[in-house]
Amino acid sequence: MSTSAEIKHIGRHALTVLAGQLAVMAFGTTDTIVAGRYSDNAVAALSVGAAIFISVYASLMGIFQALLPLWAEQRGAQQPLAIGRSLRQSMYLCVIACIAGMAVLLMPDPLLRWTHVPEALQHEVKLYLAVLAFGLPPALLFRIFSALNQALGHPQLVTWLQLLSLIVKVPLSIWFTFGGAGLPAMGAVGCAWATLTVNYLMFFVALQLLRLQPIYAPLALWHQPERPDWTMLGHFVRLGIPAGLAILVEVTSFTLMALFVARQGTLASAGHQIAANLAAICYMVPLSLAIATSARVGYWRGAGDEALARRLISKCFWLAALIGITLSALVFIAKHWIASIYTSSPEVIALASLLLSWVAIYHCADAVQTFCIFVLRCYRITVAPLIIYCLLLWGGGLGLGYWLAYEWQAGARWSDLQHSPLPFWLASAAALLVTALAFSAILYRAIRQPQPMPEA
Repeated sequence: MSTSAEIKHIGRHALTVLAGQLAVMAFGTTDTIVAGRYSDNAVAALSVGAAIFISVYASLMGIFQALLPLWAEQRGAQQPLAIGRSLRQSMYLCVIACIAGMAVLLMPDPLLRWTHVPEALQHEVKLYLAVLAFGLPPALLFRIFSALNQALGHPQLVTWLQLLSLIVKVPLSIWFTFGGAGLPAMGAVGCAWATLTVNYLMFFVALQLLRLQPIYAPLALWHQPERPDWTMLGHFVRLGIPAGLAILVEVTSFTLMALFVARQGTLASAGHQIAANLAAICYMVPLSLAIATSARVGYWRGAGDEALARRLISKCFWLAALIGITLSALVFIAKHWIASIYTSSPEVIALASLLLSWVAIYHCADAVQTFCIFVLRCYRITVAPLIIYCLLLWGGGLGLGYWLAYEWQAGARWSDLQHSPLPFWLASAAALLVTALAFSAILYRAIRQPQPMPEA
């Protein structure tokens, strides 16, 4: 197949994934807007609670998302039964992941104390997390369903489910937050109940699709579950754990900002939440391209066409960089208007507009590094990105941001902005730029040197 035809295929796949990802991101955007209209305290509690939940969910999700290239390779090698068997084996890991994740969400007190979240917010944050703890299992199972469909080259079913679930999510968030029809107002906790309801709805519909849709029949998914295959599970762990930990570092370097910013008060938390939410929305664009590219690269590696896989990576890398620059320019130009969508408070709008200038810079680097780390998993390169993330995102981004905000003895000109979210965004943007350059170099080396077919 020609490279141009493959690029078009990846583009269609990426746009389909993007539509679904934006629908999921609209969950968070809806909650932020609804909570912001309810009260400043509600949006501040949502900021802290969402940061913790996303940290837990995304890191566990990364373990199973890392299986996408493996399933894509098995599809390219014409091994549908192997896909079904490996998916059944992944359920053993899913059980462990759910138990660990729920434990963290149900017992967040040490984390809240460590990050000095104000006492006034802690009660509502803990209620919010307790509800979402029971929404974690269906969320992870649906993520496995999503990764399977992406590997099979059929993301449409997932996208339709995500779009339809948004139609349910929006009115539920409004109803549960503000109350009505006999239901008391629950504030930020109402947003959590809406998310839990939608997570179970998507999971049960996905389960029925796996039973009824003919595209899954060759996989023999409903074969009697095998005993744990420790060799296969060990391979999953070697692939998934570093990938999951890398996502944990990436996400926590981002979400822990919300916890450290929370001590600065409601205004800082509200402004940061707006900036963080928009950065996450922008992230969906390179993420969708990265998912589509890694699925296709895995397929052609499984089919034995390494040359085509390398050409696709090169073309899509520059496409990711161009998209990142374009989105960054739009955010910078429209920053004030964007901030006014989220809130009517002049103080929050002013702070959020300032932060969005740095979000624009942050996203340029984010687009490139996101593409690189997903494609590197096709070559089983997961440990080096993890080390780089730890050093740069935790150390250079979060650590330096904390020092600039709370430790550095600044002059009078800087002190007005020092105790705000600005130092965190400045340091994170710089750290992510170095990360993007490092990942680009690793990816360039990987595709320039002949690579043996990895273990499937």
